[in-house]
Amino acid sequence: MKVALIHEWLTTYAGSDKVLAEMASIFPEADIFCLIDFLSENNRGNFKGASIKPSFLQKIPFSRKYYTYMLPLMPLAIEQHDLSKYDLIISNCHAVAKGVITTRRQLHICYCYTPMRYAWDLQNQYIQESGFGPIRRALARYYLHKIRIWDQRTSNGVDHYIACSKYIAGRIWKTYRRNSDVIYPNVDTDRYNLSDVAREDFYVTASRMVPYKQMHLIVEAFTKMPHKRLVVIGDGPKYRYAKSIATPNITILGFQPNDVLQDHLRRCRAFIFASEEDFGIAPLEAQACGAPVIAFGRGGARETVVDGVTGLHFHEQTTESIIDAVARFETMDHGFDRQAIRAHAENFSTAVFREKFKRYVSEKLAEHQSFLINEDSLV
Repeated sequence: MKVALIHEWLTTYAGSDKVLAEMASIFPEADIFCLIDFLSENNRGNFKGASIKPSFLQKIPFSRKYYTYMLPLMPLAIEQHDLSKYDLIISNCHAVAKGVITTRRQLHICYCYTPMRYAWDLQNQYIQESGFGPIRRALARYYLHKIRIWDQRTSNGVDHYIACSKYIAGRIWKTYRRNSDVIYPNVDTDRYNLSDVAREDFYVTASRMVPYKQMHLIVEAFTKMPHKRLVVIGDGPKYRYAKSIATPNITILGFQPNDVLQDHLRRCRAFIFASEEDFGIAPLEAQACGAPVIAFGRGGARETVVDGVTGLHFHEQTTESIIDAVARFETMDHGFDRQAIRAHAENFSTAVFREKFKRYVSEKLAEHQSFLINEDSLV
């Protein structure tokens, strides 16, 4: 059986790339198809020599830096991959990967992180935050309209959807009117783990500092709590703003390697997470280190942070709501069992993902092969 794994872009080694690496380890003979491949040699080692085949976008000058501006070309590019010799196609998709062309004798399973947010429910926010002038905004709306039509049409080429969370299963139904099964992404609970290091009296937040992550909102909240310490890890467009308003109780470290993040997660009083995420790896990495999580109670965090057991939820993305959540947390801080928090995170481990994903694919393959046998017998 020949297997093809479809991915959007390989530029870093982050959440969806780590899931792809696990898929590649489950199917070591699989070929990987993507739009562009600019992995560093160090990150490429995670794919253990798998054949990686980029699209024609790879040859466009400056595609490494400006690939996000190539969105209008991405549907065409993903369709150019010739998958005719493959039996099983698994698309690892948050944008266009599911749009590959397949036949009905091929089984296409899509692991979906979200229908394209910037083409659907976040279109207006995406355009407002882009800084485009009137002409570019009009062009963006036109191309996003065309992509929505393509995205809806290609949703029918998928035989089975796997959603990365129950939250995303709801979005898949809303957008495509397709049912999906939920398998949570893998979290590296071996790397992020408990230690004997003493907990200290500070809070930590970590993410890329883009508007929807709401990192700046957490910083604003702690400027109003001058006696509580906050450590901020990450950089991005909101970094300068966060730096400009930070008070002496707030330490902004910028981008840091995983070892530094892990050290802070092991020592912090709690991790704070204010984003509405499709799944959200960071809160689970914190819980794997035994840290309670104070999280915005919408999106994936509703499924990964157990309110009152492994952390607390707050229900509005406001500074006042964060301040209230921190105050509530401090009244019950000693009631959180670090071992129980760690045990909860282990439900999302790489080993759990591998077992569930392998079983799911095997079941769907058996169903598909039975269908083909029945079909052939009618000829």
